[in-house]
Amino acid sequence: MAGKVSQLITDFLEYLEIERGRSALTIRNYDFYLRRFLTFAEGKKKHLAVGDIDSALVRQYRLFLNRATDEHGKSLKKSTQNYHLIALRTFLKYLAKNDIQSLAPEKIELAKQSERQIEYMEGGDLEKFLEAPIEFTESEIVKLRDKAILETFFSTGLRVSELVNLKKDQVNLNKEEFTVRGKGDKLRIVFLSNQAKHWIKQYLERRSDMSPYVFVSHDRAGKSREHENTRTQEHENMKTKQRDVLAEIEHLTPRSVQRLVQKYARLAGITKKITPHTLRHSFATDLLTGGADIRSVQTMLGHSSITTTQVYTHIADQHLKEVYKAFHGRKRGK
Repeated sequence: MAGKVSQLITDFLEYLEIERGRSALTIRNYDFYLRRFLTFAEGKKKHLAVGDIDSALVRQYRLFLNRATDEHGKSLKKSTQNYHLIALRTFLKYLAKNDIQSLAPEKIELAKQSERQIEYMEGGDLEKFLEAPIEFTESEIVKLRDKAILETFFSTGLRVSELVNLKKDQVNLNKEEFTVRGKGDKLRIVFLSNQAKHWIKQYLERRSDMSPYVFVSHDRAGKSREHENTRTQEHENMKTKQRDVLAEIEHLTPRSVQRLVQKYARLAGITKKITPHTLRHSFATDLLTGGADIRSVQTMLGHSSITTTQVYTHIADQHLKEVYKAFHGRKRGK
């Protein structure tokens, strides 16, 4: 029955949350994709059972996705269509794991996507971007923070969510490395360059608050909140009051870091769109063009599959032309 399939989807989402430790965002996305499939399937077969999910139904669903449009009237991207199919395939794997007969998950093939264009920075643009906080920022504490953020991004290849959740007790400046918990709750080691280590140290030494986070807000709104909190604690002694207020300073949000990165790209005169993920791409590209092997880059990025990392290999291959010109046919030129 349709209700039974709906309940199985709910059970699957709870499994993702409890057993697999998936993030709230991932679960919300899977819920959306699977409920969309269920609505479509119920329109084709009124009394839907899991046994009714077959290759013919999936083919019709793929046609539906390919012809669907978003709220702006644009067709769904192939990657978006694949997110729907991946959710369905993962749900079918869950059914098979629990001995519930339905379509074999390997029967679902993903839509072929064109090669993804990776945006990254190198050379002069990268240097101007990394120096932008020093050149254009007046507030000393913000200058140190923003410089430390940009250097940390380029040094570690962290995702923006990983960076904003960094805590001071995680980062060992003496060892120049630390462990970060990434997607799927997986742990990996990342390394700090001399520049990143220097600027983080400078920034943390300038801080006087007790927030456990490495990167915190220093905006005017934050200062206003601190002042208001101070007034409400007038019956406590000054030392306790200052400690409590300073501990309430908020860490940066992913959105605020995105705006920060875009601001410095603009100030550095870079016209293409730059995001925190562009710095992750730049980190990976720098390693590959410097001679790092793809497996090592996969580990440092925290990719569960080598296929995800291979999107960078064509960038490294661009340097083959330089190798060709440097070494091919030199004797014939004499």
